[in-house]
Amino acid sequence: MKEVNQEIAKDREKMSLRWLIVAAIATVVLWQIPFGNYILYPFTILATWFHEMGHGLMALILGGHFHKLEIFSNGSGLAHYALNSTWGNIGPGLVAAAGPMGPPIAGSWLITASGSFNLSTWSLKVLGGVLLLSTLVWVRSLFGFLVIPILGLIILGIALKTSKKIQGFAMQFLGVQACVSTYHQVDYLFSYSAGGLGLSDTAQMQRYLFLPYWFWGGLMTIASLFILVQSLRIAYTEKHNY
Repeated sequence: MKEVNQEIAKDREKMSLRWLIVAAIATVVLWQIPFGNYILYPFTILATWFHEMGHGLMALILGGHFHKLEIFSNGSGLAHYALNSTWGNIGPGLVAAAGPMGPPIAGSWLITASGSFNLSTWSLKVLGGVLLLSTLVWVRSLFGFLVIPILGLIILGIALKTSKKIQGFAMQFLGVQACVSTYHQVDYLFSYSAGGLGLSDTAQMQRYLFLPYWFWGGLMTIASLFILVQSLRIAYTEKHNY
């Protein structure tokens, strides 16, 4: 009987993994069609939040200041921060890199934490809580001030009101969405300009870390895919605490 239950559990894990892979592929496809962005809009806003929080938190880690965060209805965002001069060119380069790498790193955390039901619950609570806290501390755009708390409350609702299995799948689904969001901004990663906002993050990296922007764009694109694959591998090869 125990062996039968183990086989059923393995089959369920394989089915969940298939659905996550299908979700990742479907996400990339939806980005290419006109109405697809509307379907994925909440995940786009969440990915933007991860991106801009990456900039701001890295500035704090390096001893600088994270002044405010703006998120706009078109899915773009802007982090306002300041660094001291002790880091030279390395500091601004790291802060520039932390934005594009914020979503895949956050996605990796969500996917790997899904291997434990208890950790899934606490991780969803932490994510929802940080979304709410960031609104009070850093978010200063009207759109962001309205939408970010809604996302936080939805995620907290999943943590508090749904079954453990739904929580685990939600963690993995959000994690995959965060990782593949890199490919939503692939044009941005391989662009020198960020439109009216000045230089792109990869152009900033070129400015401070010398190698060309397209090199950094390619490196982060490959890194995001590697992080996604490894996170899924860890989540499905380690023993789940069911």
